[in-house]
Amino acid sequence: MTETTAIDPVTLAVLKGRLEQIADEMDATLFRSAFNPIIAEAHDASHGLYDPKTGETLVQGKSGLPIFVGAMAFAVKAVIEKAARDGDLADGDVYIFNDPYDGGTHLSDFKLVRPYFRDGRLFCYLASVGHWHDVGGNVPGNYNPVATECFQEGMLIPPVKLYVKGEFRPDIVDILRANSRLPGSLYGDLNGQVNALDLGIRRLDRLLDEYGATTVGQAMGELRARAARLMRAHIAELPDGTWSCDDWLDNDGAVDEPLRVGLDIVVAGDEMTLDFSRTAPACLGPVNISRSTAIAACYVALKHVFRDVPANAGVLEPIRFVIPDGSLMAATAPKPVGGYTETILRMIDVVFGALQHCAPERVNGCAYGTINALSLAGHRRDGRRWVMFSFFGGGHGGHPEGDGLNHGNAPISTATIPPMEILEAAYPVMFTQWALRPDSGGPGRSRGGLGAIYEIELLEENADVFLFGERGRYAPQGVVGGAPAALNRFIYQQDDGEHTPPMASKMVGIRIRRGQRVRLETPGGGGYGPARERDSAKVAEDVRLGYVSRAAAEAGYGVALTADGAVDEGRTAELRTRMA
Repeated sequence: MTETTAIDPVTLAVLKGRLEQIADEMDATLFRSAFNPIIAEAHDASHGLYDPKTGETLVQGKSGLPIFVGAMAFAVKAVIEKAARDGDLADGDVYIFNDPYDGGTHLSDFKLVRPYFRDGRLFCYLASVGHWHDVGGNVPGNYNPVATECFQEGMLIPPVKLYVKGEFRPDIVDILRANSRLPGSLYGDLNGQVNALDLGIRRLDRLLDEYGATTVGQAMGELRARAARLMRAHIAELPDGTWSCDDWLDNDGAVDEPLRVGLDIVVAGDEMTLDFSRTAPACLGPVNISRSTAIAACYVALKHVFRDVPANAGVLEPIRFVIPDGSLMAATAPKPVGGYTETILRMIDVVFGALQHCAPERVNGCAYGTINALSLAGHRRDGRRWVMFSFFGGGHGGHPEGDGLNHGNAPISTATIPPMEILEAAYPVMFTQWALRPDSGGPGRSRGGLGAIYEIELLEENADVFLFGERGRYAPQGVVGGAPAALNRFIYQQDDGEHTPPMASKMVGIRIRRGQRVRLETPGGGGYGPARERDSAKVAEDVRLGYVSRAAAEAGYGVALTADGAVDEGRTAELRTRMA
């Protein structure tokens, strides 16, 4: 698509809305038809339109995961390169694959890419990505915290044609179904993605019938150019200089040593460099990520900071990335990448941490920083296999305008946490607790949001349990003087009592029996600004609501309360003087 200013502003605005609506409708189609709750309820999927030559993102749906806006550009590029090698791209082709090194993320995310032809010429690509419930590997649900190569995480499918000139290839689906513990769920999700792409084709046909390919192509080019200009303008407002931040992953699941995520942001005029040279090298366990995933994570972080920039490839035009070969963030096959979510969350955290020094009015405290991928799996009395795989929420960071969100989802997505009622209806479990976690938000002028407590009791005879989490040893940090949040905790029952994982946040091989429970206590978000500057009346209200204990109000905020819950002004003044 070529940049142009020939299109008038009204038509551009109309076409922007129409293009976004196409992607949104594709999202909605999959969400309503998917078989597994990770897509249907949690919305772990995305759709978009992509450049026919480069694969760059032109438009993405607003309901899908933002992380995919960058990663899917690499996935489409992989298809473009595959088609160029084979020389057989045709109308009606649909490619399918999940190769995380050639399209980003991890093996659970299956991508479908379809070329869109208009009057015999390639106009753009449509793509769909969704997190399938189970794609083989050593553990049900595929988040294998002790994997040391990708083959222990699931099946790896390179770009292959699911449809050839519109003709379906059932042999491909037979291979996929044979490698899943839940072949029915896989088949349903696959068909949902195919139907979403079909809808996108019909909607594009209608749009181009109305406006013409030339005008719509001009609009796509102009939207990308405007995103780039706006991003450059935002960067130019920052002071020139180098701003740094380090944070840590607990471990890689295989070796119990922390892993540095180090970032230096260099601002020079209207351009920015994100330099991750100080980050740990690639590791044995599954918290590695591919280069494409790392770039996509940076996109998400920058979109949090510069919220009004449109969601397309223009955002990254003024950004340079330094990601050394051999790094934790430039993994190649067969390095395991199943836990990519944990690493990209830390990347977002260090972007906030670095930018607090030059743009404190734009950043948030760190969010809870882990999706806490938890799986319980077993067999029902009639022999049917069940796999409850889900992720769980926590607190978001305090920000310049107020307190962080309580019990939100990870900032890599606009997904929702699967409701307790859905999980209980689908699996033989009962939630004995689903509550906010007091004192889990980081103190600050704006308090970090609260994490949650989830306690799950098994109703079947036996189940195998695994957890893939983070922030068990390195708490979510505050910014601009805000304090860190609480650490992540996981507890599981055995016949001899309660236990916690030796590696704090990751463990496989847990076996529980009927009536036994597992419990997650998730972190809150980091605070924003010094806690002693928080309005004492707000602290008193937090105590009244049960968000903050009296002891934490005194220790963390320097606010003392009377017996009836009112602020003890004299004692509070004394405590805050000591904190200054």
